[in-house]
Amino acid sequence: MIVCVCNRVSDREIVRHAHVGMSFDDVQLELGVATCCGACESCARDLVAQCSPAHPVAALHDEGAVRSVRGDAAANGGVV
Repeated sequence: MIVCVCNRVSDREIVRHAHVGMSFDDVQLELGVATCCGACESCARDLVAQCSPAHPVAALHDEGAVRSVRGDAAANGGVV
């Protein structure tokens, strides 16, 4: 998906740069995201924050939901 229409920067490009540890400012300088109209800045910042090595998002915030799903699967013979 294109995040920055002005500079044709995709979410994949932003994520790739964020995964190697670049900050939003680094990504902005490197790709030119949020340097023209600024409409994409909040989306680009969110992507960088979500993909930062310091803030992994793979963990679930509600562990109760995980237990509930596992419990339902066990009760239904492995089918949720």
